[in-house]
Amino acid sequence: MARKPYPTDVTDEQWFILEPLILTLLNLSRRGRPRQVELREIVNAMNYVLRTGCAWRLLPHDFPAWQTVYGYFRRWRDSHLWARLNDLLVPQVRQQAGREAEPSAAIMDSQSVKTTAVAGERGFDAAKLIKGRKRHILVDVLGLLLAVYVHPANISEREGAKLLLQRTKTKGFARLQLIWADGGYSGLPLAAWAIVITGWVLTIVERTADMVGFQVLPRRWVVERTLAWLGRYRRLSKDYEVLSQTSEAWIYAAMINLMLRRLAPPSSTGSGI
Repeated sequence: MARKPYPTDVTDEQWFILEPLILTLLNLSRRGRPRQVELREIVNAMNYVLRTGCAWRLLPHDFPAWQTVYGYFRRWRDSHLWARLNDLLVPQVRQQAGREAEPSAAIMDSQSVKTTAVAGERGFDAAKLIKGRKRHILVDVLGLLLAVYVHPANISEREGAKLLLQRTKTKGFARLQLIWADGGYSGLPLAAWAIVITGWVLTIVERTADMVGFQVLPRRWVVERTLAWLGRYRRLSKDYEVLSQTSEAWIYAAMINLMLRRLAPPSSTGSGI
């Protein structure tokens, strides 16, 4: 790499984990005609946009041309590469923590975020008084992302949960049995729908009547912590994207960043995210 490193660059150890996964998923080989740009530099450029929140056209000139980087990002988004990379890394992080590769329980929540002046679907969340989109996420007990569904903010929690759980079902989590959620998902219809359609038991973690002020609620804090992790990435401070699929890709990319840091923590003097 002929430039000075940015703090957002992947380390050698992280790239050692990530590169073979990307090559396998894209069905690429290290042989053949050399690429005009390095895949590692493409990933570094995407990480820079994700962490700093800059526009594509403002990408520093020592990265590959922004049109090239965006072209890779668009193709990887359309091929669901980010989601598939996430699905491959989650078992590794879980096993590193001494757990089974697949989760048996998960936690669900949503976050309403404002959109910008760009085109794209959006709605008004009357409860949060936010015009924009909702990020519906499902995480395991470690806070690792299992699935995400971004939709207009006017879609209710229960209807958004159905979209999220249906998507999660296609991932084939054989061990998953229990899902915790907050009071916004309460009601017999959703719980009955979940057990019939997905086979998973939906358990609501409610605030008790004697709770005053802020209280850390069992299980629910895990997914709230994940949303806080995602908030460290400025590209996710609002929803800047035209397509909801792009928003989902950035969320997966942020979680991939976080998992790589667990699998290969950057040194205090080295580059990292």
